[in-house]
Amino acid sequence: MDPVTRLDDIGELALIERLHTIVGAPHAPEVLQGIGDDAAAIDMGGDRVQVITTDALVEGVHFEPVFTPMELLGFKALSATVSDVVAMNALPRYATVALGAPAETAVARIDAIYQGLHNAADTYGVTILGGDTIRAQALTLTITALGEAQADRVTYRSGAVAGDAICVTGNLGAAHAGLRLMLREARAMREQKGSYRPDLGSFEYVLQRHLAPVARLRAIQDWGERGLQPTALIDISDGLATDLHHLCNSSGCGAQIDADWLPIAPETLRVAEIFSDNALDYALFGGEDYELLFTAPEELLGVLDTGSFRLLGYMTADEGVTLATASGAKPLPSSGYAHFGNR
Repeated sequence: MDPVTRLDDIGELALIERLHTIVGAPHAPEVLQGIGDDAAAIDMGGDRVQVITTDALVEGVHFEPVFTPMELLGFKALSATVSDVVAMNALPRYATVALGAPAETAVARIDAIYQGLHNAADTYGVTILGGDTIRAQALTLTITALGEAQADRVTYRSGAVAGDAICVTGNLGAAHAGLRLMLREARAMREQKGSYRPDLGSFEYVLQRHLAPVARLRAIQDWGERGLQPTALIDISDGLATDLHHLCNSSGCGAQIDADWLPIAPETLRVAEIFSDNALDYALFGGEDYELLFTAPEELLGVLDTGSFRLLGYMTADEGVTLATASGAKPLPSSGYAHFGNR
Protein backbone atom coordinates (compact mmCIF):
# COMPACT_ATOMS: atom_id res chain seq x y z
CA MET A 1 0.00 0.00 0.00
CA ASP A 2 1.11 3.56 -0.72
CA PRO A 3 2.98 4.81 2.41
CA VAL A 4 0.94 8.02 2.45
CA THR A 5 -2.43 6.22 2.54
CA ARG A 6 -4.36 7.45 5.56
CA LEU A 7 -6.71 5.64 7.90
CA ASP A 8 -9.61 7.75 6.69
CA ASP A 9 -8.82 6.65 3.13
CA ILE A 10 -9.61 3.02 3.92
CA GLY A 11 -12.03 3.14 6.89
CA GLU A 12 -12.32 1.08 10.06
CA LEU A 13 -13.47 -2.24 8.56
CA ALA A 14 -10.68 -2.31 5.99
CA LEU A 15 -8.18 -1.52 8.76
CA ILE A 16 -9.46 -4.43 10.85
CA GLU A 17 -9.12 -6.75 7.84
CA ARG A 18 -5.52 -5.60 7.29
CA LEU A 19 -4.65 -6.14 10.94
CA HIS A 20 -6.30 -9.57 10.83
CA THR A 21 -4.14 -10.47 7.84
CA ILE A 22 -0.97 -9.34 9.62
CA VAL A 23 -1.75 -11.12 12.89
CA GLY A 24 -3.14 -14.21 11.18
CA ALA A 25 -5.60 -16.82 12.39
CA PRO A 26 -5.16 -18.09 15.95
CA HIS A 27 -2.86 -21.12 16.13
CA ALA A 28 -3.97 -22.32 19.56
CA PRO A 29 -6.60 -25.06 19.16
CA GLU A 30 -8.52 -23.85 22.21
CA VAL A 31 -9.37 -20.54 20.50
CA LEU A 32 -12.97 -20.89 19.31
CA GLN A 33 -13.34 -17.31 18.02
CA GLY A 34 -10.73 -14.65 17.36
CA ILE A 35 -11.16 -11.42 15.41
CA GLY A 36 -14.62 -10.98 13.92
CA ASP A 37 -17.14 -11.09 16.76
CA ASP A 38 -18.06 -9.01 19.80
CA ALA A 39 -15.46 -10.90 21.85
CA ALA A 40 -12.90 -13.66 21.53
CA ALA A 41 -13.90 -17.09 22.85
CA ILE A 42 -11.56 -19.66 24.39
CA ASP A 43 -12.36 -23.26 25.32
CA MET A 44 -11.39 -23.63 28.98
CA GLY A 45 -12.33 -27.30 29.19
CA GLY A 46 -15.01 -28.85 31.33
CA ASP A 47 -17.76 -27.47 29.08
CA ARG A 48 -16.76 -23.89 29.94
CA VAL A 49 -15.88 -21.09 27.52
CA GLN A 50 -14.17 -17.84 28.47
CA VAL A 51 -14.81 -14.69 26.45
CA ILE A 52 -12.47 -11.69 26.36
CA THR A 53 -13.01 -8.22 24.91
CA THR A 54 -11.43 -4.76 25.07
CA ASP A 55 -13.09 -1.39 24.51
CA ALA A 56 -11.90 2.20 24.76
CA LEU A 57 -13.41 5.64 25.33
CA VAL A 58 -11.38 8.69 24.28
CA GLU A 59 -11.99 12.34 25.15
CA GLY A 60 -13.10 14.31 22.10
CA VAL A 61 -14.05 11.12 20.22
CA HIS A 62 -16.51 9.29 22.45
CA PHE A 63 -17.47 11.95 24.97
CA GLU A 64 -17.69 15.71 25.33
CA PRO A 65 -15.77 16.54 28.54
CA VAL A 66 -17.62 19.79 29.22
CA PHE A 67 -20.92 17.94 29.46
CA THR A 68 -20.02 14.46 30.67
CA PRO A 69 -20.15 13.76 34.42
CA MET A 70 -17.04 11.73 35.20
CA GLU A 71 -18.93 9.24 37.35
CA LEU A 72 -21.24 8.47 34.43
CA LEU A 73 -18.23 8.17 32.12
CA GLY A 74 -16.84 5.43 34.31
CA PHE A 75 -20.18 3.67 34.36
CA LYS A 76 -20.49 3.90 30.57
CA ALA A 77 -16.97 2.64 29.94
CA LEU A 78 -17.57 -0.59 31.83
CA SER A 79 -21.11 -0.97 30.45
CA ALA A 80 -19.88 -0.76 26.86
CA THR A 81 -17.31 -3.49 27.45
CA VAL A 82 -19.69 -5.69 29.43
CA SER A 83 -22.16 -5.35 26.55
CA ASP A 84 -19.67 -7.12 24.26
CA VAL A 85 -19.45 -10.02 26.73
CA VAL A 86 -23.24 -10.16 26.99
CA ALA A 87 -23.43 -10.16 23.17
CA MET A 88 -21.70 -13.55 23.25
CA ASN A 89 -24.49 -14.81 25.56
CA ALA A 90 -21.90 -14.98 28.35
CA LEU A 91 -21.87 -13.65 31.91
CA PRO A 92 -19.28 -10.97 32.77
CA ARG A 93 -16.91 -11.82 35.62
CA TYR A 94 -13.76 -9.68 35.71
CA ALA A 95 -12.34 -6.46 34.27
CA THR A 96 -9.10 -4.51 34.11
CA VAL A 97 -8.88 -0.76 33.54
CA ALA A 98 -6.20 1.28 31.76
CA LEU A 99 -6.51 5.00 32.47
CA GLY A 100 -4.70 7.68 30.49
CA ALA A 101 -4.89 11.29 31.66
CA PRO A 102 -3.03 14.61 31.30
CA ALA A 103 -0.87 15.46 34.32
CA GLU A 104 -2.98 18.53 35.10
CA THR A 105 -6.18 16.48 35.50
CA ALA A 106 -7.87 17.10 38.84
CA VAL A 107 -7.64 14.07 41.12
CA ALA A 108 -11.33 14.51 41.96
CA ARG A 109 -12.21 13.74 38.31
CA ILE A 110 -10.31 10.45 38.48
CA ASP A 111 -11.99 9.59 41.77
CA ALA A 112 -15.37 10.16 40.13
CA ILE A 113 -14.49 7.95 37.13
CA TYR A 114 -13.54 5.10 39.41
CA GLN A 115 -16.68 5.55 41.49
CA GLY A 116 -18.64 5.11 38.27
CA LEU A 117 -16.61 2.03 37.40
CA HIS A 118 -17.32 0.66 40.87
CA ASN A 119 -21.06 1.35 40.49
CA ALA A 120 -21.14 -0.46 37.13
CA ALA A 121 -19.15 -3.37 38.54
CA ASP A 122 -21.75 -3.74 41.30
CA THR A 123 -24.55 -3.58 38.73
CA TYR A 124 -23.10 -6.41 36.62
CA GLY A 125 -21.47 -8.53 39.32
CA VAL A 126 -18.00 -7.80 37.93
CA THR A 127 -14.76 -7.73 39.91
CA ILE A 128 -12.23 -5.08 38.84
CA LEU A 129 -8.81 -6.71 39.15
CA GLY A 130 -6.51 -3.77 38.45
CA GLY A 131 -5.00 -2.32 35.29
CA ASP A 132 -2.66 0.55 34.42
CA THR A 133 -2.41 4.34 34.75
CA ILE A 134 -0.41 6.45 32.29
CA ARG A 135 0.13 10.06 31.32
CA ALA A 136 -1.69 10.94 28.08
CA GLN A 137 -2.61 13.98 26.01
CA ALA A 138 -6.32 13.31 26.44
CA LEU A 139 -8.42 11.42 28.95
CA THR A 140 -8.83 7.80 27.87
CA LEU A 141 -10.37 4.71 29.44
CA THR A 142 -9.59 1.25 28.09
CA ILE A 143 -11.45 -1.67 29.65
CA THR A 144 -10.77 -5.37 29.19
CA ALA A 145 -13.58 -7.63 30.36
CA LEU A 146 -13.64 -11.39 30.84
CA GLY A 147 -16.76 -13.51 30.98
CA GLU A 148 -17.78 -17.13 30.88
CA ALA A 149 -20.56 -19.40 29.70
CA GLN A 150 -21.39 -23.01 29.12
CA ALA A 151 -20.09 -24.08 25.72
CA ASP A 152 -23.57 -24.74 24.35
CA ARG A 153 -24.79 -21.26 25.39
CA VAL A 154 -22.12 -19.14 23.66
CA THR A 155 -23.69 -17.38 20.67
CA TYR A 156 -21.82 -15.91 17.73
CA ARG A 157 -22.79 -13.53 14.93
CA SER A 158 -22.51 -16.38 12.46
CA GLY A 159 -25.39 -18.72 13.34
CA ALA A 160 -28.44 -17.11 11.70
CA VAL A 161 -30.23 -18.93 8.86
CA ALA A 162 -32.84 -17.83 6.35
CA GLY A 163 -36.28 -17.63 7.94
CA ASP A 164 -35.03 -16.75 11.41
CA ALA A 165 -36.83 -13.88 13.11
CA ILE A 166 -34.76 -10.73 13.72
CA CYS A 167 -35.43 -9.20 17.13
CA VAL A 168 -34.14 -6.46 19.38
CA THR A 169 -34.31 -5.78 23.10
CA GLY A 170 -35.54 -2.33 24.08
CA ASN A 171 -35.88 0.64 21.74
CA LEU A 172 -33.61 2.26 19.16
CA GLY A 173 -32.12 5.69 18.58
CA ALA A 174 -32.41 7.04 22.12
CA ALA A 175 -28.66 7.30 22.69
CA HIS A 176 -28.24 9.27 19.47
CA ALA A 177 -31.06 11.59 20.52
CA GLY A 178 -29.23 12.21 23.79
CA LEU A 179 -26.00 12.87 21.91
CA ARG A 180 -27.72 15.40 19.64
CA LEU A 181 -28.93 17.34 22.68
CA MET A 182 -25.53 17.17 24.36
CA LEU A 183 -23.70 18.49 21.31
CA ARG A 184 -26.18 21.34 20.92
CA GLU A 185 -25.82 22.38 24.54
CA ALA A 186 -22.04 22.05 24.48
CA ARG A 187 -21.88 24.29 21.42
CA ALA A 188 -24.12 26.87 23.11
CA MET A 189 -21.94 26.83 26.21
CA ARG A 190 -18.80 27.46 24.16
CA GLU A 191 -20.43 30.27 22.18
CA GLN A 192 -22.04 32.03 25.14
CA LYS A 193 -19.37 31.08 27.68
CA GLY A 194 -20.41 31.54 31.30
CA SER A 195 -23.73 33.23 30.49
CA TYR A 196 -25.42 30.02 29.24
CA ARG A 197 -27.26 27.71 31.61
CA PRO A 198 -28.58 24.53 29.97
CA ASP A 199 -31.96 23.09 30.92
CA LEU A 200 -32.28 19.45 29.89
CA GLY A 201 -34.55 18.22 32.65
CA SER A 202 -37.32 17.16 30.27
CA PHE A 203 -34.99 14.85 28.36
CA GLU A 204 -33.78 12.68 31.21
CA TYR A 205 -34.43 9.37 29.41
CA VAL A 206 -32.43 9.99 26.22
CA LEU A 207 -29.62 11.66 28.17
CA GLN A 208 -29.37 8.61 30.42
CA ARG A 209 -29.28 6.35 27.36
CA HIS A 210 -26.34 8.34 26.02
CA LEU A 211 -24.43 9.07 29.22
CA ALA A 212 -25.03 5.89 31.24
CA PRO A 213 -26.29 3.03 29.04
CA VAL A 214 -27.01 -0.28 30.72
CA ALA A 215 -25.75 -3.51 29.16
CA ARG A 216 -28.57 -6.02 28.66
CA LEU A 217 -27.25 -8.63 31.05
CA ARG A 218 -30.72 -9.26 32.45
CA ALA A 219 -31.98 -10.16 28.97
CA ILE A 220 -29.56 -13.05 28.48
CA GLN A 221 -30.17 -14.25 32.03
CA ASP A 222 -33.88 -14.31 31.22
CA TRP A 223 -33.21 -16.27 28.01
CA GLY A 224 -31.30 -18.85 30.00
CA GLU A 225 -34.07 -19.18 32.57
CA ARG A 226 -36.73 -19.56 29.85
CA GLY A 227 -34.71 -21.88 27.62
CA LEU A 228 -34.19 -19.61 24.58
CA GLN A 229 -30.98 -20.12 22.61
CA PRO A 230 -30.55 -17.44 19.92
CA THR A 231 -29.02 -18.52 16.63
CA ALA A 232 -27.00 -15.29 16.27
CA LEU A 233 -26.35 -12.31 18.50
CA ILE A 234 -24.66 -8.89 18.39
CA ASP A 235 -24.95 -5.72 20.43
CA ILE A 236 -25.96 -2.46 18.76
CA SER A 237 -22.99 -0.18 19.32
CA ASP A 238 -22.47 1.18 15.79
CA GLY A 239 -26.15 1.46 14.79
CA LEU A 240 -28.79 -1.06 13.80
CA ALA A 241 -27.99 -0.91 10.07
CA THR A 242 -24.26 -1.43 10.53
CA ASP A 243 -24.57 -4.18 13.13
CA LEU A 244 -27.26 -6.01 11.15
CA HIS A 245 -24.89 -5.99 8.17
CA HIS A 246 -22.18 -7.45 10.43
CA LEU A 247 -24.53 -10.23 11.53
CA CYS A 248 -25.60 -10.97 7.95
CA ASN A 249 -22.04 -11.03 6.65
CA SER A 250 -20.95 -13.42 9.39
CA SER A 251 -23.97 -15.70 8.85
CA GLY A 252 -23.86 -15.68 5.05
CA CYS A 253 -27.48 -14.52 4.84
CA GLY A 254 -29.46 -11.41 4.02
CA ALA A 255 -32.20 -9.68 5.98
CA GLN A 256 -35.34 -7.64 5.56
CA ILE A 257 -36.65 -5.44 8.34
CA ASP A 258 -39.81 -3.34 8.42
CA ALA A 259 -39.56 0.39 9.13
CA ASP A 260 -42.93 0.34 10.90
CA TRP A 261 -41.71 -2.32 13.33
CA LEU A 262 -38.73 -0.39 14.69
CA PRO A 263 -39.31 0.56 18.36
CA ILE A 264 -38.65 4.26 18.99
CA ALA A 265 -39.29 5.90 22.37
CA PRO A 266 -41.59 8.97 22.51
CA GLU A 267 -38.76 11.14 23.87
CA THR A 268 -36.56 10.13 20.92
CA LEU A 269 -39.33 11.19 18.55
CA ARG A 270 -39.57 14.53 20.34
CA VAL A 271 -35.83 15.19 20.00
CA ALA A 272 -35.92 14.36 16.30
CA GLU A 273 -38.79 16.80 15.87
CA ILE A 274 -36.83 19.56 17.62
CA PHE A 275 -33.95 19.15 15.17
CA SER A 276 -36.24 18.56 12.15
CA ASP A 277 -34.66 15.13 11.80
CA ASN A 278 -36.18 11.81 10.79
CA ALA A 279 -36.40 9.64 13.91
CA LEU A 280 -36.10 6.58 11.67
CA ASP A 281 -32.53 7.67 10.90
CA TYR A 282 -31.77 7.74 14.63
CA ALA A 283 -33.10 4.18 14.98
CA LEU A 284 -31.25 2.85 11.93
CA PHE A 285 -27.94 4.67 12.06
CA GLY A 286 -27.48 6.07 15.58
CA GLY A 287 -24.94 4.21 17.67
CA GLU A 288 -24.42 3.30 21.31
CA ASP A 289 -27.87 1.93 22.05
CA TYR A 290 -26.24 -1.23 23.48
CA GLU A 291 -29.43 -3.17 22.87
CA LEU A 292 -29.10 -6.80 21.75
CA LEU A 293 -29.93 -7.71 18.16
CA PHE A 294 -30.65 -11.42 17.97
CA THR A 295 -32.11 -14.05 15.68
CA ALA A 296 -34.09 -17.18 16.49
CA PRO A 297 -36.75 -19.39 14.91
CA GLU A 298 -39.98 -17.46 15.37
CA GLU A 299 -41.79 -20.39 16.94
CA LEU A 300 -39.30 -20.36 19.84
CA LEU A 301 -39.98 -16.75 20.78
CA GLY A 302 -43.17 -17.73 22.57
CA VAL A 303 -41.16 -18.61 25.69
CA LEU A 304 -40.24 -14.93 26.14
CA ASP A 305 -42.21 -12.14 27.75
CA THR A 306 -43.70 -10.25 24.80
CA GLY A 307 -42.57 -6.94 26.32
CA SER A 308 -38.90 -7.99 26.42
CA PHE A 309 -38.21 -7.78 22.67
CA ARG A 310 -39.52 -6.46 19.37
CA LEU A 311 -39.69 -8.32 16.07
CA LEU A 312 -37.96 -6.32 13.32
CA GLY A 313 -38.07 -8.68 10.34
CA TYR A 314 -36.61 -11.92 9.01
CA MET A 315 -33.36 -13.33 7.70
CA THR A 316 -33.36 -14.10 3.99
CA ALA A 317 -31.49 -16.47 1.70
CA ASP A 318 -30.55 -13.60 -0.63
CA GLU A 319 -27.58 -11.49 0.38
CA GLY A 320 -28.03 -7.85 1.33
CA VAL A 321 -30.19 -5.98 3.80
CA THR A 322 -33.44 -4.33 2.79
CA LEU A 323 -35.84 -2.00 4.57
CA ALA A 324 -39.56 -2.42 3.94
CA THR A 325 -41.45 0.89 3.89
CA ALA A 326 -44.89 2.04 2.78
CA SER A 327 -43.42 2.85 -0.63
CA GLY A 328 -41.77 -0.55 -1.02
CA ALA A 329 -38.56 -2.32 -0.06
CA LYS A 330 -35.20 -0.64 -0.64
CA PRO A 331 -31.57 -1.54 0.13
CA LEU A 332 -30.45 -0.49 3.59
CA PRO A 333 -26.86 0.79 3.57
CA SER A 334 -24.40 0.06 6.32
CA SER A 335 -23.74 3.63 7.35
CA GLY A 336 -23.72 3.84 11.12
CA TYR A 337 -20.77 5.13 13.13
CA ALA A 338 -17.30 4.04 12.00
CA HIS A 339 -13.92 5.20 13.24
CA PHE A 340 -11.60 6.45 10.48
CA GLY A 341 -14.65 7.01 8.25
CA ASN A 342 -13.79 7.41 4.58
CA ARG A 343 -13.37 11.03 3.51
